[in-house]
Amino acid sequence: MKQFFSIYDIPSLSEAVHTALTCKANPFQNEHLGKHKVLGLVFLNPSLRTRMSTQKAAMNLGMEVMVMNMTSDGWALETKDGVIMNGDTAEHIREAAAVMGQYCDILGLRSFPGLQDVEVDYREELFHKFAQYCGKPVVSLETATRHPLQSFTDLITLIEQGDFEYDTDTKQYSPQKNKPKVVLTWAPHVKSLPQAVPNSFAEWMVQAEKEGLIDFVITHPEGYALKEEFTQGATVLTNQKEALQEADFVYVKNWSSYENYGQITCTDASWMLTLEHLKVTNQAKVMHCLPVRRDLVIASEVLDSAHSIVIEEAGNRVWAAQAVLQEMLKNK
Repeated sequence: MKQFFSIYDIPSLSEAVHTALTCKANPFQNEHLGKHKVLGLVFLNPSLRTRMSTQKAAMNLGMEVMVMNMTSDGWALETKDGVIMNGDTAEHIREAAAVMGQYCDILGLRSFPGLQDVEVDYREELFHKFAQYCGKPVVSLETATRHPLQSFTDLITLIEQGDFEYDTDTKQYSPQKNKPKVVLTWAPHVKSLPQAVPNSFAEWMVQAEKEGLIDFVITHPEGYALKEEFTQGATVLTNQKEALQEADFVYVKNWSSYENYGQITCTDASWMLTLEHLKVTNQAKVMHCLPVRRDLVIASEVLDSAHSIVIEEAGNRVWAAQAVLQEMLKNK
């Protein structure tokens, strides 16, 4: 594996999840792979779970970790070619990425969208140029349009918390009874947030549905449809109560409008998930990528109840990252 940017970098969902859960069962079984290897983590935006879980995963594999917070420690980066750098940027990504590649064996990059220009954000220029010039395997720690480590974690958590069995001959998971119903629901927020997490979650769940693992539904207010390439094949409803009927897992996430790019066009507080909402579900387990604003996105009564598996979900971030890094180290 030379790059982990999206679901398309994973040959098999079931095998990837099995690898991650094997790492969880025996975290240090492959610590020899990372001996004398360095992981560089490059952050242009804040991080808690992504940073700590990826560091922990690298340590489990015997790697050393170098962290660079570009907003406070590095030079402002220029990404455009053919420009005279007489403005605020001090270093071109061609040199910056290439130099980091001299120091590290694997690199991770985190960069949020500007939410001003949809074409600029969805080109993912920064990530692709970084990968091009660093010359080393690159892990997405979240980009403008996707958060694959989070979505990989979410699938791991669904398999682990659901009623699935793994066939060692076919190397496939399958539900032992009925396929669980997984619902992605929009929730209100005070800030314009990226579509990266819901895009990525939808992309992974659509594929999981194609492979017979789950049934998948997306629900959001009018005007909040995600870009179709991420949701094609999913059932999409604008009636939240209808969508939540008989749900087994509810994934809660806010995102700003893609149609009216980056804007907040709905502030309807009734979309916040409460225990009342969960009455129509199959005692659904509730997920969120965190951080979550209590009593705005999800009610505290839900987060503090047995429905919530957000902490277990966050814990699995380590095993998603470890599975990815392990495959990269094996291929070096």
